[in-house]
Amino acid sequence: MATIEYLRTDPDLPPVGVVDKSPITPAKKAIFAGIAVLGAIAWAVLAVSRGESVNAVWIVIAAVCTYIFAYRFYARFIERTITKPRDDLATPAEILENGRDYMPMDRRVLYGHHFAAIAGAGPLVGPVLAAQMGYLPGTIWIVVGVVLAGAVQDYLVLWVSLKRRGRSLGQMARDELGVIGGWSAIVGVLVIMMILLAVLALVVVNALAASPWGVFSIGMTIPIALFMGLYLRYLRPGKVGEVSVIGFALLILAILGGGWVSETEWGTDLFTLSPVTISWLLIAYGFVASVLPVWLLLAPRDYLSTFMKVGTIVLLAVGILVTLPVLKAPAVSDFATSGTGPAFAGSLFPFLFITIACGALSGFHALVSSGTTPKLLEKESHAKMIGYGGMLMESFVAVMAIITASIIDQHLYFAMNAPLGLTGGTAEKAAAYTNSLGLSGAPTTAAGLSQAASDVGETTIISRTGGAPTLAVGISEVFHQFLGGASMKSFWYHFAIMFEALFILTTIDAGTRVARFMLSDALGNFGGAAKKFRDPSWRVGAWLCSAVVVAAWGSILLMGVTDPLGGINTLFPLFGIANQLLAAMALTVVLVIVVRKGLAKWAWIPGIPLVWDLAVTMTASWQKIFSADPKVGYWKQHSICQTAQEAGKMCLTAKTQDDMTAILRNTFIQGTLSIIFAVLVLIVAIVGAVVAFRAWRSGQPTTTETPEEPSKIFAPSGFVATAAEKEVQKQWDELIAAGKVRASGAAHAHAHAHAR
Repeated sequence: MATIEYLRTDPDLPPVGVVDKSPITPAKKAIFAGIAVLGAIAWAVLAVSRGESVNAVWIVIAAVCTYIFAYRFYARFIERTITKPRDDLATPAEILENGRDYMPMDRRVLYGHHFAAIAGAGPLVGPVLAAQMGYLPGTIWIVVGVVLAGAVQDYLVLWVSLKRRGRSLGQMARDELGVIGGWSAIVGVLVIMMILLAVLALVVVNALAASPWGVFSIGMTIPIALFMGLYLRYLRPGKVGEVSVIGFALLILAILGGGWVSETEWGTDLFTLSPVTISWLLIAYGFVASVLPVWLLLAPRDYLSTFMKVGTIVLLAVGILVTLPVLKAPAVSDFATSGTGPAFAGSLFPFLFITIACGALSGFHALVSSGTTPKLLEKESHAKMIGYGGMLMESFVAVMAIITASIIDQHLYFAMNAPLGLTGGTAEKAAAYTNSLGLSGAPTTAAGLSQAASDVGETTIISRTGGAPTLAVGISEVFHQFLGGASMKSFWYHFAIMFEALFILTTIDAGTRVARFMLSDALGNFGGAAKKFRDPSWRVGAWLCSAVVVAAWGSILLMGVTDPLGGINTLFPLFGIANQLLAAMALTVVLVIVVRKGLAKWAWIPGIPLVWDLAVTMTASWQKIFSADPKVGYWKQHSICQTAQEAGKMCLTAKTQDDMTAILRNTFIQGTLSIIFAVLVLIVAIVGAVVAFRAWRSGQPTTTETPEEPSKIFAPSGFVATAAEKEVQKQWDELIAAGKVRASGAAHAHAHAHAR
């Protein structure tokens, strides 16, 4: 029996796909069995070790073994039961190729673009903050959560959008849930999106403020990406390897150049920018990046940043395997039950899951999976690798983040992550504060905290909240031990700060573009002249929608930058809740589609994470709205400050009347948004349950998928081409060289778009 199937749609063309039906070999079975045993041992060590030193390497082993098993078996199970990809069918990128928003993209470049777009602040900041509850709860949720929830959502949302010409999440909700549920989802998604983008931008601002090295290096990635886009489009189409080497070399030069520029007087003067200035620059960048053709800046820049993102994380994992650092954080801390943690307030349930956010389950990913990525997918089979596989990589980033926060001295950790009002802003007061927390290990001193700052080339690291500086300290702690020695700690710290800013900035440009698509889809529903907005590539609509989007998240960003309570401290919990509520909307839409297609027996695949997510987010929303604890409840903070203002006094961290006004405004906005988010998601969930129940009871499968069309292009199905796929690729390359067919995504594609 043949194990290789060749998919043909035109007798005059080579196959458009290759399906390998070879059974798993005994050798591979033995390998997977070994991985399972090793993973089980690692989890057992983490679960039962108490009171003794635990090596961070066990977390790495447990995570990697789990990821391999999940991708090989659970992702394939979902592929076999629900998505059932067919590479003989054309994707929206092939059907609607226009050289701007729709274009078949090499799966490796697209993996880089997708990963860079989804991997923002969440997997870096959230796990660092969550480490205050100990390393074990966060690690379990990051790894188990991504396997059963986060990667499932990303993969299935990408699948449903792919089958609907790349429609946005909001528009799919409108199509599947009707008027009430659909418009609730559209409004909810758009409003939530603004909060997400604002907080992501705020983390970038905090990382780049007063950092000429970071500002220069990040700025240089833009012209490098433009060059890469032009190179792949016009100079050497399809030569991904060439442009990868060139781009990587230029990126390294940008990093080294940033270090040199930051040491010059003119460089310091020119690139040392205030938070407000950086905010305005980000707003301008977000607008420009969202309206330029996707091949020119967005995709190559994301692909470029992926080199640094994945490379740094892999190098960090290698460093942990080499240096074998011991976890200094407890498995489960007292803050997990008391809910009085300095980094963020609230008990383990629900706030651990809200804080970690993107590392395990992220609603923002659903926007990327239904925004840019489905418009660029070459083949249906690529959805698993990019959707499920991309999210596994992000989870690994989160694992690295929680390790770096757990291997540094816990007094230093809390001195960095406690707000200024608790640490006092000086080494002496911070030392006294952290020593009062009853942490394990020797008490710290002011001299010790000052030395820690000096080691990484900073004057102070007290109350450097937001997670990014803590992660940078952890990275420098690992890297200097096997790359350069103690004298390199400063270099590695600033390298990590720049790495984090690059990590997050790529999410802002992709996120703004996705929000533009969503707003355009929503306006197109009004009919009449507004129908033009349904074409996401209509230039007038693109510019108008982009302007509205950046104005919305930009205003929230400026509010956070000037927030007296510390923008990240007050906005990140709202970010986490909003992000998880958005995931609930996405999973609801997926659940309804699965049931309506007649696949109700597999509804538990999106259903289990949906029920868990609703339980977490509704509990967190209730507490943020009604809690009497001023550290948790937005309205309690608002009430305290309102009473103080009427009495002519100060409240919380306010020192002036302007501070009081800002706190009252911000807590009112945040409290109001918490209510709006919760109500909209409840409406979507209830309507979704009703629609799914009716579809199940009718027993008649229905679908809103667009009509199928045969594919006329070829691409290998996996990241690495098989021998059979390489042979087919040669046949296509010969036809392209002879001018008989056109390479997809090559220059002037808009002039040769398929007439279908």
